[in-house]
Amino acid sequence: MKYINKHLEEVEEIVKGIKGIDRESIENIIKIIIKVRENKGRLFFLGVGGSAGSASHAVNDFRKIAGIEAYTPTDNVSELTARTNDDGWSSVFSNWLKTSNLNKNDAVFILSVGGGNAEKNISANLVEAMKYALEVDAKILGIVGRDGGYTAKVANACVVVPTVNPQAITPHTESFHGIIWHLIVSHPTIAVNEAKWESTK
Repeated sequence: MKYINKHLEEVEEIVKGIKGIDRESIENIIKIIIKVRENKGRLFFLGVGGSAGSASHAVNDFRKIAGIEAYTPTDNVSELTARTNDDGWSSVFSNWLKTSNLNKNDAVFILSVGGGNAEKNISANLVEAMKYALEVDAKILGIVGRDGGYTAKVANACVVVPTVNPQAITPHTESFHGIIWHLIVSHPTIAVNEAKWESTK
């Protein structure tokens, strides 16, 4: 019970930290996504590891609930592994975005624990993708942890999940990926369709 109580208390502390610091960042993400939809742009979710699963889930919800064209490269394992094998892991997302004709009407949405760090060779594929997004003037959004890495430095809007326990950065950040983007996709200015259980009387 001691660990359970500690983990849940840390979750409460993170929520308080986000309420105190990052509510404006969430609002800015919402405003940018609304503009993307108005311009008939697309949302490209990028994440690796557990964040890749979150990216796939987010694509589903933003398409179904928000009516926004959304994709993630990790949904196509054949293309992902072919690009990794032939071109290398660091360029796998940037090359995919080039083929997708990423442009100024689109946004790249990073879900990551560290946010990418080229110098330390951590999530270099995310860093290269963001560099390409900057080249074509696409918007960059993020929900990240720790210090936010490269994402926090270059994003147009980014939420950095507060670190309240250095031994639990990954589970807390990945949990809050879902909490925050569910908040965004269900926001009344974003949602255009009810989810199943909300529509069932």
